[in-house]
Formats: sequence, structure tokens, C-alpha cells
Amino acid sequence: MSVPAKAERPMTDAEIVEAYLTASMIPDPDAAAAYMKPGTVITFTGGREFDHPRGPTGFNANRYRWVKKKMDRFDVCPGTDETIVYSVGMLYGEWMDGTPFEGNRYVDRFVVRGGQIVKMDVWNDSAERILVQRGIEA
Repeated sequence: MSVPAKAERPMTDAEIVEAYLTASMIPDPDAAAAYMKPGTVITFTGGREFDHPRGPTGFNANRYRWVKKKMDRFDVCPGTDETIVYSVGMLYGEWMDGTPFEGNRYVDRFVVRGGQIVKMDVWNDSAERILVQRGIEA
């Protein structure tokens, strides 16, 4: 007698967000896009809008040699038809000149509906750190 395979449970909304972020850090924007509804608007730092994870990946390639996220926590706010998931943590990596950095705060806000990300907003302290590097106290 064989034992039936255990059914896999669907991913939670926080797990969908974590999987998206993990793929985007490889960076593998096409794998990341699998967690998003096509045409999802990603509002990146400075109000830049992209409709695919390739947008932020390309932008980051001009700002950092490499960058990763230390995901400290996920704050989940369930609603009737959608869930808001905040990923909060720190960025670390290297600036384009090769200078390492860490402890750069970030907050990403996701709207998840029907098992897919349908909106993403990104905030971090990189611009502030660049200003300080250049001796500008704003």
C-alpha cells in the first residue's frame, strides 16, 4: 500500500514576497517576475516607475557594483481582497567605486492579491548616503 504524497500548501503572501526578493537579489528579474501579475507597477526610489523587475535591476546596476537585502522582518496586513506585506531590513553591498556599505535601511511595500504581487513601492537611504559621501548635508 502506498502512502499518498502530502499536498503542498500554497505559499503565504509573505513567502511570495520573500521569494520575489530572493530572486531579484540573484539578480534574476525574470524569475522574480513569476511572483508578479504582468504589468505590475513598481515605484522605485525617487518615484521611478517600472513595469517589470528588469527596471529596478537595471537601475541598481548603475548605482551599485552589487547590492543585497538583509530581510529582517515581514509585516503582514491582511485585508478582505488583498494583503499588504512590508519587507523591512538593511541593504549591504558595494558602491560603484568599490566602497563597501552596510546598514542602509530599506522598506518595500507590496500589495498581494490572489497569490500574485500587484504593486510594489521601494524606499531606502541610498540617496542620503550618496549625499553624505559627497559632503552634502541636506
